[in-house]
Amino acid sequence: MSRFTAFNHPMMLGFDHMERMLDRLAKTGSDGYPPYNIEKLGERRLRITLAVAGFTMDDLTVTLEDNQLVIRGRQHDDANDGREFIHRGIAARQFQRTFLLADGIQVMDASLDNGLLHIDLEQPLPQSSVRTISIRKTQPDGRQSGSLLDER
Repeated sequence: MSRFTAFNHPMMLGFDHMERMLDRLAKTGSDGYPPYNIEKLGERRLRITLAVAGFTMDDLTVTLEDNQLVIRGRQHDDANDGREFIHRGIAARQFQRTFLLADGIQVMDASLDNGLLHIDLEQPLPQSSVRTISIRKTQPDGRQSGSLLDER
């Protein structure tokens, strides 16, 4: 069964990747953990800050998979270290948070400071390009002038 989307329109040629990105976004979990901020630091700079209290640098991984920034956290369960808890409200928890990045956005740096993971991004300057496409004349027999067939 085929599915109709706006990207199936005949005027939207080559936008299949946009549809795939939207599908990825829809599949991303809506879990609110860990909480995060996104700040604009300048004209072309962004910072994602995640609250990852209790996680060490060894517990965190930041990867770029295609255009997805993936942050994973896995704490080691310390239940077997001999401590006896009266109340345990801080559990060893794992998470995965993904952000879909636009084409060209670069991850510049990641740092951990006082329980906050900062990831700095930079968007390059847009480059406009104009290219003139030459139009060849088609010959009466259907061949195009200047094509490989004319060189025989």
